[in-house]
Amino acid sequence: MKALIQRVSEASVTVDNLCIGAIEQGLLVLLGVEKHDTPVEADKLLHKLLNYRVFADSQGKMNLSLKDVKGGLLLVSQFTLAAETQKGLRPSFSSAAAPIQAQELYAYIVAQARIQHPQVATGQFAADMKVALVNDGPVTFLLET
Repeated sequence: MKALIQRVSEASVTVDNLCIGAIEQGLLVLLGVEKHDTPVEADKLLHKLLNYRVFADSQGKMNLSLKDVKGGLLLVSQFTLAAETQKGLRPSFSSAAAPIQAQELYAYIVAQARIQHPQVATGQFAADMKVALVNDGPVTFLLET
């Protein structure tokens, strides 16, 4: 499972000109599911998302987590993160999970996030989404399980 996380001061997802998810300060997470992923990887990733220290403390150092700052979490499915890009000039998606498996794991991580964190917004699985954000920093990390 791969998650591209961006520390944001605000972010939103729009589908068919309708905003379906938005947060203020927090993390925008683009989530890619691969064939070998299971709920075990999803649980590990969610733990990391909620506890990864990417927010500044009073000294300006990255010592605070999403939980510490009580920020929003915007989870967006991102099929293209599972691409293999090492060879050639066209991405290969052979390691990506099948749509049913990916949707199940995306729904699982969203459900678990809502149990563990008070501010969770989402995109729409397999939809043509417009994602808007103000990256704070910029601060961006790729997390993998």
